[in-house]
Amino acid sequence: MKKRWLKYWLKYRETNLLALALLCLLGAIMHPSIPVKRNVHTYFLIADITQSMNAVDMSLDHHAVSRLTYTKRMMHDIVSQLPCHTRLSIGIFAGDAVAALYNPLQVCTHFSAIHETIDHLDWRMAWTGNSQLRESVMITAKLLRQMPEATKAVYFTDGDEAPLLHAFNTRNLRDFQGGDGWFLVGIGSDKGTGIPKLTEANQMIGYWSNESFAVQPNIAQVTASKSSGRDDSVAISDYDRFISRRAVPYLQKLAEEIGADYLDGDDPRAVLQAIQKHRSSHHETVPFSIDWLLASLAGICVLGTYVNRESTRDFKYSVGRYRKEIKSRLFARRDSVAHDNHFQ
Repeated sequence: MKKRWLKYWLKYRETNLLALALLCLLGAIMHPSIPVKRNVHTYFLIADITQSMNAVDMSLDHHAVSRLTYTKRMMHDIVSQLPCHTRLSIGIFAGDAVAALYNPLQVCTHFSAIHETIDHLDWRMAWTGNSQLRESVMITAKLLRQMPEATKAVYFTDGDEAPLLHAFNTRNLRDFQGGDGWFLVGIGSDKGTGIPKLTEANQMIGYWSNESFAVQPNIAQVTASKSSGRDDSVAISDYDRFISRRAVPYLQKLAEEIGADYLDGDDPRAVLQAIQKHRSSHHETVPFSIDWLLASLAGICVLGTYVNRESTRDFKYSVGRYRKEIKSRLFARRDSVAHDNHFQ
C-alpha cells in the first residue's frame, strides 16, 4: 500500500506539491492560531516631573539635555523594545502623590498613544513644587492595588527630596509591603548642577537657591503638609545655588527599605534587561498565529516543483566540476610556487 502511494506521489509530484501549496495558502488566509501559555509583564512607568528634573546634566547624541528629556528618551527606548503582549501604563510624580494617566494598555495595540503620552510629559503638569518621593510610595502602592492586574512600578527619578528630609518629616517605611517587583531608576549625574527656575512659558529666569530648600526641623512637618511649592527666591550668584545631584545612596536605601531594586539610569538597555529578568507576576493563554508557517510551507512546496531527478543530477554535476576546477587551480599554484623556489 505504501509503495503504491509513493509511486503515485512521484508520478504526480508537481501536481501534488502545487495542491499542497494551495491548501497551505488557503489556511494562511484564515489566520489560524494555536493557544500558547506565556508570561505577561505589566509595568507602570512613573516619570518624576518635579523641577529638579529640569536640571541639565545629562547627554543625548552629544548634546546636554535635562533629566526629564533624558527620561523621556529612555522611556521611548524601553517601550519600543518590549514584547507586544506587554501591558503598560504611564504615570507622573510630583509632591507626595503619583497619578496614572490610564490603565495598563497592550504595547503594540496602543503603541502610538503610549509614545505620544511620553512626548507630552512636562514639568508644568506638576500640581505642586515639592518633591516627596518617600511619601509617594504609599500612594503608589494604593494605586497599583486598584489596577485590574498585578503591575510593577518603575520610578524614573533623581531622588531629590524638597523640602529636605529631617527626623520630623521622614516617614517610617519599616512595615511597608508591596515593593516587590518595583524599580527605582536613578536619573542625573553624580557631579550635580543647579536647578533652573522657569516661567510658565518655559523661559529661564535664574536658579533655585539654597534657601528654597532649607526647612527647619521644627517646621518641617507643617511645610511638607501645607506648602504647595518651594520658596520663590532666585539665586543671585553661583555660590547661592542649590546643587542637585542624583541621590544614589538615598535611592539605594529607599529601595532596600521597600523591597525594590535600584538601577542606574545611565544605560537604557541595562534597565530594560533588569526589569524583564524579574519574574512575571501572572500568566495567560494567548493565541499564537501560525499563518506565517503555512505561507512558508506553501513557498517550499512551490520551490519543490522545480526539483526533479534531472535538475538534481545537473546540480551534482555542476558542483563536481566546480570542485575539480578549484582543486586544479590550487595544485597548479602550488606547482608554480615550488618551481620558483627550486630555481631560487
